[in-house]
Amino acid sequence: MYCKEPLEKYLNDAAAGTPTPGGGSVSALASALGTTMASMSVNMTVGRPKFEEVEVLLKDKGKKFEQARIEFLELMHKDMEVYQCVLDAYKLPKVKPDEKERRTEAIQNALKGAMGVPLRLLRRSLAVLEDLAQIVDKVNPNLIGDIAVAAVLAQAGLRGGWINVHANLVYIKDEGLNKKTRTEVDHAVKRAEALFKDIMAKVEGAFTK
Repeated sequence: MYCKEPLEKYLNDAAAGTPTPGGGSVSALASALGTTMASMSVNMTVGRPKFEEVEVLLKDKGKKFEQARIEFLELMHKDMEVYQCVLDAYKLPKVKPDEKERRTEAIQNALKGAMGVPLRLLRRSLAVLEDLAQIVDKVNPNLIGDIAVAAVLAQAGLRGGWINVHANLVYIKDEGLNKKTRTEVDHAVKRAEALFKDIMAKVEGAFTK
């Protein structure tokens, strides 16, 4: 588990000429890093008399950011596992007709599993952006820059999830699943863009006061 090892090892492994960690895993890490800045902004605001009116809201969001960080780290590792399943499926024998059929089925199942991880990443990253949009003007103004960084990283993770969902959908033959998933992720990207724009407008407004 990379979570128990030096960050340098993960970065070196991601940079190496090996399939994993890949873009999906790194995208999950980006969103996880985003939640650290979100949590820090909340934790450095809660407990101060000046922000007593929004303390309940901030504590609630703080718990959500912590839970999201746990899930993102799980997805960071899960992405490597499911991609290995895809690689293993492609290595199955394909000489006899029944072998070809089993191999095709295994590949399709593995691809669906691989697509499911970045889909979860995209959904969770969107939820983080939703929460950030609700507190960007509630936290200590001195920390609004950190909220902005959190939003940038969550947006990066979401976009990475979108890319990896589509990368798998290209090879998935289930047309119904394809259509449904494409509609969901494309809508999520549009929603994320609107949230990010709103967050950054408030950040920029704070910087120009």
